[in-house]
Amino acid sequence: MDWPGWENLAAHLEGLAVTLPRKPSGIVIMSGHWETPIPTVTTAEHPALIYDYYGFPEHTYALKYPAPGSPTLASHAQALLQKKGIACQGDAARGFDHGVFIPFLLAFPDADIPVVELSMSASLDAAQELRVGQALEPLRDNNILIVATGMSYHNLRQFMSGGTQTDHTSVQFDTWLRNTIELPPQERNQRLLAWETAPGARICHPREEHLLPLMFAAGAAGNDPGTCTYNDTVMGKALSGFRFG
Repeated sequence: MDWPGWENLAAHLEGLAVTLPRKPSGIVIMSGHWETPIPTVTTAEHPALIYDYYGFPEHTYALKYPAPGSPTLASHAQALLQKKGIACQGDAARGFDHGVFIPFLLAFPDADIPVVELSMSASLDAAQELRVGQALEPLRDNNILIVATGMSYHNLRQFMSGGTQTDHTSVQFDTWLRNTIELPPQERNQRLLAWETAPGARICHPREEHLLPLMFAAGAAGNDPGTCTYNDTVMGKALSGFRFG
């Protein structure tokens, strides 16, 4: 792949698998590209890909990522959500959006780990995503990797304009986010739920769908600490990635 300006992120993703203690038995992932009224999991054995992007080179619409789904893992996830009183459902027709297959093409290129995608709430409720993550924390005891994809900065108008007027703001928000993730878990979660009070929050996230998967991951982390494992400046904007446990 050609990743002009994003080489450091690509290298980070390519080196991710070797940092894990063992190969995951399965993956549950929430991306910033699927919203539903209630939490929904993919249940297909062989999910297709959804090319939910526009104006990219022709070859990007021929990418393949034939990772299997897992109806069993999807059923387990639904049972855990229901146990916590969270209504949920399965979707046998839904495929993987680019928030799944683009990073996984780099991080897990063999496409041999079963993947289940989980939607976020259409209400964009940060507390709801934290609760969903907390409900699914027990999956980690079964060697299931919990993944959240999005962006720590997602103001596409500023990205594409090439302007620099929000560069300082992106650094302010990114610094707040990194400091928050490294707090003790209870304080971390309280601050994440108040993310709109962070400096530059609504400039960096005019709409929060690319930030909320982080709440899901933080919830699933339980009492595990969080650390910043990726930090870069891309197109003048500060970006970070995080890991728990």
